[in-house]
Amino acid sequence: MPARRGREAGAAVVDFSMVSVLLLAIFLAVVQLGLALHTRNTLISCASEGARFGARADARPGEGAARTSALVSASLSARYARAVTSREAVVGGVRVVEVRIVAPVPVLGLLGPEGRLDVVGRAFAEDQ
Repeated sequence: MPARRGREAGAAVVDFSMVSVLLLAIFLAVVQLGLALHTRNTLISCASEGARFGARADARPGEGAARTSALVSASLSARYARAVTSREAVVGGVRVVEVRIVAPVPVLGLLGPEGRLDVVGRAFAEDQ
């Protein structure tokens, strides 16, 4: 038995290091997925709120985009509010205000190379 223990000495350290690297990679992937989903959901919420703000009867053109930019800058970062547009559209015969946000997808935390995330919020125009 003593000869067998000598061959396996240090095997637990190797096993621990290999398993811990694998578990760390899985944990970081889950955190990154959660961050990307949080970013997407926050942008959708901000776009919808900006569309509702721009769809008021007394709203001027562009107020929805300005409100959306302010909300995104306060919620995430000004980097995510660089490309916010607002327009009126007709959907199913009804006029709506549409706010579109084109933002980077967080790839490595909030940093790293940028993908593209395109979200749209719509609200019925009140002055119909």
